[in-house]
Amino acid sequence: MSDDGPLTNELHLSKLGRSQWWILVLVNIFFLIAGQAAAVLLGRFYYDQGGNSKWLATLVQTAAFPILFIPLYLIPSSQKASASPSPPSFRILASVYFFLGVLLAGDNMLYSTGLLYLSASTYSLICATQLAFNAIFSYFLNSQKFTALILNSVVVLSLSAALIGVNDHSEGPSGVSKWKYIIGFSCTLGASAIYSLLLSLMQLSFQKVLKKETFSVVLEMQIWTSLVATCVSVLALFASGEWKTLHGEMESFGEGRASYVLTLVFTAVCWQVCSVGVVGLIFIVSSLFSNVISTVGLAVTPVASVIVFHDKMNGVKVIAMLLALWGFASYIYQNYLDDSKARRMQRNVDGTRNDSVCNVDETRNDSVC
Repeated sequence: MSDDGPLTNELHLSKLGRSQWWILVLVNIFFLIAGQAAAVLLGRFYYDQGGNSKWLATLVQTAAFPILFIPLYLIPSSQKASASPSPPSFRILASVYFFLGVLLAGDNMLYSTGLLYLSASTYSLICATQLAFNAIFSYFLNSQKFTALILNSVVVLSLSAALIGVNDHSEGPSGVSKWKYIIGFSCTLGASAIYSLLLSLMQLSFQKVLKKETFSVVLEMQIWTSLVATCVSVLALFASGEWKTLHGEMESFGEGRASYVLTLVFTAVCWQVCSVGVVGLIFIVSSLFSNVISTVGLAVTPVASVIVFHDKMNGVKVIAMLLALWGFASYIYQNYLDDSKARRMQRNVDGTRNDSVCNVDETRNDSVC
């Protein structure tokens, strides 16, 4: 994370009490986890009831991005923005947003393909590997240290995904062959890797291009990349010819036409509720914490899918989930250690600065006397 982010956030939130700060954190965690879990379950429901358009499922992941304009205009920007470095040119900014938006669209397509061929619980357990990929990409692109705890997290999460991959008794949706299960597994694993790369590239953009990480800048990044991804998804929907099957899908949808429309609308809304939680946690805490909570939230979806869709949780899946939780715990504990160290260093700097000010004042007083 860039140095400007935490300082700006601290200035924004300095007037909040500790309890108010925790309330904001918990509200955004709820938005992220609830939005993510609901969106995945609704995506699986769309396929279960007869939906088959991968590009439509891709489109709804970003189509409701105008919702993000609400917090953008309701929450004021930092007054320190004028002291920040000069903004990049329009051409550079547009290039960054376009590249990240196209990458986001491709990533969403892989996720949609994975969810088509996997049960919601299996899909979510594989998605948990994004934390391991994030550690690897952050090491190379964002100069994050690779400690023993991070290495443990990467190894354990990799083992969790490997267990799911070699599980001969993995239950996919009805009618899904072993070959399609492998395609779903590969697409979901690839999507997790690309999503982690996307997060690291966004972080690199904040550091090297935008050179700040305020609430409005993070939200604008989310909005404009989602706009590009939505345009790419619409073009692909028409270019692939899938748009021709949408009317038939709606007519034959298991729960009826109204349910078809509502499923797509609420899926789109849930993904943006999740985005609000992601951006909120980046602003209030840090982008790393937001990513960790996003990955931890994936552990909620297998439990929810067992309740909603009656997915089977065999022994291998249970072990994979426990390994994933172990990996989460290692990663979070390392973040806690890093945060504690940073706070101690900041207190030492503040203490040294205060001592220097006091010494200057004493010198001035002696001179006056």
